[in-house]
Amino acid sequence: MGNSLTWWVLNLKRGLTKQQSNEHSEQVGLVLWFRRRFPDVLIFAIPNGEYRAISTAKKLKAEGVVPGIPDLFIPSWKLWVEMKRSDGGVISPEQHSIHGYLERVGYTIIVGNGAEDASRKILAVAADKRGEIVYPVK
Repeated sequence: MGNSLTWWVLNLKRGLTKQQSNEHSEQVGLVLWFRRRFPDVLIFAIPNGEYRAISTAKKLKAEGVVPGIPDLFIPSWKLWVEMKRSDGGVISPEQHSIHGYLERVGYTIIVGNGAEDASRKILAVAADKRGEIVYPVK
């Protein structure tokens, strides 16, 4: 049971209010699951979406931070993962524009509505990389 994605997410959500049990806990659960399931495949976060002091936001923008970049990247699979809450997150106009650009230059983008949905889509991409028959990712 400790290897299942549901176990990770449920344990992360214990003791959290509904507002705290959000995209963050879903993403943490997904990353923990992914790293156990695919230990030799790098996944990393792009810390783009948090609220920051205006001075910090200006500094990061000057350093090259771009609004709309997806939350996670799996370089060897050319896969970007945008995480949304399982109870309904919305893609911003900036995200929609960036996702279109990334797809045009050859990357795959998935939007996971919670960790369970993201994991199913990641498994479909993994199966496709192995040449297996898969259902559509989106």
